[in-house]
Amino acid sequence: MLLVGVDLGGTKIQSVICDAERNVLGEDRRPTPTAGGPPDVADAIAESIATAAGLAGVAMTDLTSAGVGAPGQIDIAAGTVSQARNLPDWVGSYALGPELGQRLGGIPVALGNDVQVAVRAEQKLGAGRDVSSFIGVFCGTGVGGGVVLGDELWLGRGAAGEIGHTVVVADGLPWAGRRGVVEAYAGRAAMEAQARERMAAGEESRLLEIMEAKGKPRMASGVWAKALKVNDRLAMDLVDRAEWALGNGIASVVNLLDVPLIVIGGGLGLRLGQPFVDHIVSYMTPQLVKRDDPPAVVLAELGDLGGAVGATLLPPPN
Repeated sequence: MLLVGVDLGGTKIQSVICDAERNVLGEDRRPTPTAGGPPDVADAIAESIATAAGLAGVAMTDLTSAGVGAPGQIDIAAGTVSQARNLPDWVGSYALGPELGQRLGGIPVALGNDVQVAVRAEQKLGAGRDVSSFIGVFCGTGVGGGVVLGDELWLGRGAAGEIGHTVVVADGLPWAGRRGVVEAYAGRAAMEAQARERMAAGEESRLLEIMEAKGKPRMASGVWAKALKVNDRLAMDLVDRAEWALGNGIASVVNLLDVPLIVIGGGLGLRLGQPFVDHIVSYMTPQLVKRDDPPAVVLAELGDLGGAVGATLLPPPN
């Protein structure tokens, strides 16, 4: 059995070919298209899978099924992704499952929320496998989350785990139709928008210089990491504010659910690493009810492949 897993994000497409034990046999990573709309994204995913299959030394006809973790609103039964605003011109609904299945020779394609898929991977295979309850917080283009309670991924009425929409500043910065939410301060897209605004107002920063030197169309996680290494004051200020927002948002969720573990993942979280986690903890702990017994806060064990490997755990569509 050969399984395909895809992590579709605002800046990258990560594809893996796995065996039944979820050993990665081949992988491919490429930038998400910045223009063209959903069909172009589907084409890019198919090309990424073909490259991963080639590196695994397997034929496309040997692939059994595929899973895709995607942002936006997911209709599992219909195989559609809607309102994926971090993707190019993805405003309406697009049948990504059926369309990608056709491009892959007719194999079944399952869809799931990108962060929930990554959280399930950490639950089954990674940092959360030895606890029954934990919170996953994934910082990338946006800030997503997932909640595992009693060994079950808690979905609520379909929108549970959206820690990025937890309010940390009353009437604060606007973002995604809301104000003062964690994502307005800690989502990479929001951080880039604020950086550009402050540079346009005359503040000095090397962020654009680093972005161009890396050949990136956006301020990807590596751009922020490099800016911190050269002590870029604007980058340091915005990252510190992101850590503050995450620490306060996570504290509120911990005070409500009292889970023993927080798993930090996503492109930005993984790239900035343990110092990022340590700073989040320093902001989180003073806000806890149980300051003397805080939850463990760790990096996602499966790293950048967690979302793609987690997508192989999605049940095939009916």
